[in-house]
Amino acid sequence: RRSSDLYYEKAENLHERERDIKAARGKILDTTGKVLAANKTVCTVSVIHSQIKEPEKIIHLLTEKLGISEETVRKRVEKVSSIERIKTNVEKEIGDEIRNAGLAGIKVDEDYKRYYPLGDLASKVLGFTGGDNQGIIGLEVSYDEVLKGIGGSILTYTDAAGIELKNTAEQRVEPIAGNTLRLTMDWNIQSFVTQVCLELMEEKQANEVSCIVMNPQNGEIYAMANVPEFDLNRPFELPEGTTCESEEMRQDLLNKMWRNANVSDTYEPGSTFKTVTAAAALEAGVVTFKDTFSCPGFYIVEDRRIRCHKVSGHGSETFLQGIQNSCNPVFIQVGLRLGAERFYSYFEQFELLEKTGIDLPGEARTIMHDPKKIGEVELATISFGQSFQLTTLRLLTTISSFVNGGHTVVPHFGIAISSFDGTSTQKIAYPQGTQVLDEAVSAQMRECLESVVAEGGGNKAYIEGYRIGGKTATS
Repeated sequence: RRSSDLYYEKAENLHERERDIKAARGKILDTTGKVLAANKTVCTVSVIHSQIKEPEKIIHLLTEKLGISEETVRKRVEKVSSIERIKTNVEKEIGDEIRNAGLAGIKVDEDYKRYYPLGDLASKVLGFTGGDNQGIIGLEVSYDEVLKGIGGSILTYTDAAGIELKNTAEQRVEPIAGNTLRLTMDWNIQSFVTQVCLELMEEKQANEVSCIVMNPQNGEIYAMANVPEFDLNRPFELPEGTTCESEEMRQDLLNKMWRNANVSDTYEPGSTFKTVTAAAALEAGVVTFKDTFSCPGFYIVEDRRIRCHKVSGHGSETFLQGIQNSCNPVFIQVGLRLGAERFYSYFEQFELLEKTGIDLPGEARTIMHDPKKIGEVELATISFGQSFQLTTLRLLTTISSFVNGGHTVVPHFGIAISSFDGTSTQKIAYPQGTQVLDEAVSAQMRECLESVVAEGGGNKAYIEGYRIGGKTATS
């Protein structure tokens, strides 16, 4: 390599100054086209040491306008570097005021900041971005590659002292904006569900209430609420009145505030899990709707007396009535008929032990007994939904396959990706469902779950003129 090439390269590096231009992040829209996440124009304020003529004026101006301590501003203004960034995400009006002051050595570049028009709606699903516009939680993380775009740059030429040369043109590499993401979520349904959750939280004096609304045929999620939500435009602000003794404690509280319990937290499902016991027992042929059982208010397994929620007992009842009454002794007997090994094989068949594959980060797995350690007592408690844990999303997804004809679905929000200007759109594909339950058994499951609402313990969910299926639980 010739020495002249080496010196030419060094000279180029000395005479060139590059500033980044952020790409506009793609929007997130709901299924109706309502904007859930967009961008707001903000500014990045920097100083170029070699061009500064009135340092004290600059220090005074930036301290006053940017709300940073004079000491911090002075340090950066006096630092000998080609370009020193003072602050990002500065409101456009303030950026314009700084630019209009006309002081040599200050650079104000326009930039983008993420903005959420609906504030806290679906906050734990949408997620938010950090200072450099990368996704931090939620869909903003899952679809970061789709949304983030490609940054550009401004290249200017200077003399040896770092002063910009007047007669040379700036070279700009224009940024490429991120793609637009369209969701299955419907903001109307999401708003309504959130309101209902908030009312319930107050009525029950609960710490948290969550709800998912999903199409059982294809896994499209129309709403997912987990209240209390948080303001997406101020994601690092803890609720009023929260005190923190350390930065570590503050971070723990923020993580808790951002956590989507539907996806990341497991719980004991209790009687809703009786749908799984019923589906497995009907598929295995160990029970029919007309089989009769006796419930004296308890059932004895080995040395354990396991109670029914109705202390006086349900007396004689059919399996269908046992489902309607949510009778523990009936389900214990059905679980024992299945046996541990066969019951566990149905958990695998129904994909209960797998993650659902939802397009959100942080999904938790089912916590189930080791199959070798499932004795009669464990089998009895599993049959009515106790002594193990899963997520609400996993249970809802499994029950969807019981009522949709027997095929699995992948729960999801992302439905289509479009270019920023809307000229091209691509649908997001999800795996074809696999058959995990016989179609005839799925029809039976629809029938028995409808009877729970029409005639059984779920009658509060009955609406005249509609066919509604459901299962109660108090876990």
